[in-house]
Amino acid sequence: MRRTLFLGPPSFEGFDGGAGSRYQARREITSYWYPTWLAQPAALVPGSRLVDAPPHGLSVGQVLDIARDYELVIIHTSTPSLRNDVRCAEAIKASRPDTLVGFIGAHAAVLPDETLRSSESLDFVCRAEFDYTCLDIARGLPFSEIAGVSYRDQNGAIVHNPERELITDWNAMPSVLPVYRRDLDVRRYAIGYLLHPYISFYTGRGCPAKCTFCLWPQTIGGHKYRNKSPDVVIREMEEGRALFPEVREWMFDDDTFTIDRERAVAIARGMGRLGLTWSCNARAHVDFDTLKELKANGLRLLLVGFESGNQQILDRIRKGLKLDMAREFMRNCHRLGIKVHGTFVIGLPIETRETIEETIRFAQELDPHTIQVSIAAPYPGTELYRQAVANGWLDEGALVSETGLQQSTLSYPHLTPEEMEDAVERMYRRFYFRAKPILRIVREMLGDRQMLFRRLREGREFFAYLAERRTQRRATPSREACCHDG
Repeated sequence: MRRTLFLGPPSFEGFDGGAGSRYQARREITSYWYPTWLAQPAALVPGSRLVDAPPHGLSVGQVLDIARDYELVIIHTSTPSLRNDVRCAEAIKASRPDTLVGFIGAHAAVLPDETLRSSESLDFVCRAEFDYTCLDIARGLPFSEIAGVSYRDQNGAIVHNPERELITDWNAMPSVLPVYRRDLDVRRYAIGYLLHPYISFYTGRGCPAKCTFCLWPQTIGGHKYRNKSPDVVIREMEEGRALFPEVREWMFDDDTFTIDRERAVAIARGMGRLGLTWSCNARAHVDFDTLKELKANGLRLLLVGFESGNQQILDRIRKGLKLDMAREFMRNCHRLGIKVHGTFVIGLPIETRETIEETIRFAQELDPHTIQVSIAAPYPGTELYRQAVANGWLDEGALVSETGLQQSTLSYPHLTPEEMEDAVERMYRRFYFRAKPILRIVREMLGDRQMLFRRLREGREFFAYLAERRTQRRATPSREACCHDG
């Protein structure tokens, strides 16, 4: 077995580019998701180590000192961070030339040839669902015998092996929680709407929904939800409670944890017996009776993608959600006392100034506990990316700025990238600078001393974020001429 290092490389300061992040960027407040995509293969490979540099404040030099002890280094990359990750791979290779260095992640999965050609220091990339591919490489199997890998042969030619089948027996997948305990400092991970410290992890992969912009199902996880049985999940949670007595909230980060009602309820009842507070991703399709059962068994918060307040946009992105359904869902959550973190996206096809205004008003009407506003990101491998190329919507530029802030790479006939970026700040201001959200924040601060200091820190970060966005726009030449008629 090769000595194997799984690495989340250093990046922009405060950049949440890790394997659990859905949009790799710096947030409006300090936020770090767990490196779930790295932790799962790390749990499979005996003797491996997981290093997640950004939340732990590790420099490139510190990472190089660690990497010298390993024969195999597997790095998670993404479209926004690719150039930075390549530089890290090259530094590792320069420090120890005989180290095998490879990439995993959605970008490498859908663009293996281009990824390998980005640097001679890369020996391989793993495609699709790569957990067992990483294990085979760590075992020392010849690349020619490993499904799901693209690599350079002895002559430097790039070879793409056949695809690896998706994992069907998720009960056989080891828990990532012992890896977290061994290699990570859980207090380094924070999400503004989750209690601190928290832990997030997957109990399965894949999502039946066909949203055109969503990254993971279209590139790695697929559209069939494959998961662990409730009994296995609860056994892991029993272990997790013993490993992490300090954790205040457990986040099931499956794309749509609530898609299987019976399973969700069975796990919830187990969480209730264990006395654990938890949260999960959900679609706005969950009925009142199910919500009531989940709430009675420790559910605190749901992370829900509403995306837009315009029905035509929702239909175009195949969200499968009606605005009235979202309204009823939120009424039920308010009635039951379930907090909701609502996510919205500015710039989906084909956004206008008017549809942006509809989304802002819709968010105010729904009034979730907190919101996240993202810019539509056309990641390679998604239907949104293919639409953008076909219709001439794709602007020249990177998904993030030089400091890691999200920026628009889409432009529409009557809406510029700058207008979409302006709308992010405008939506945040108009949602949060209202009486209801302000009163919610004040009550949280008065009821919990830890929350008091946390919200004060996040408030400073939030206003600094808004100011930086304005500065960035002033420093960026107008891209109005980049708009297309397609």
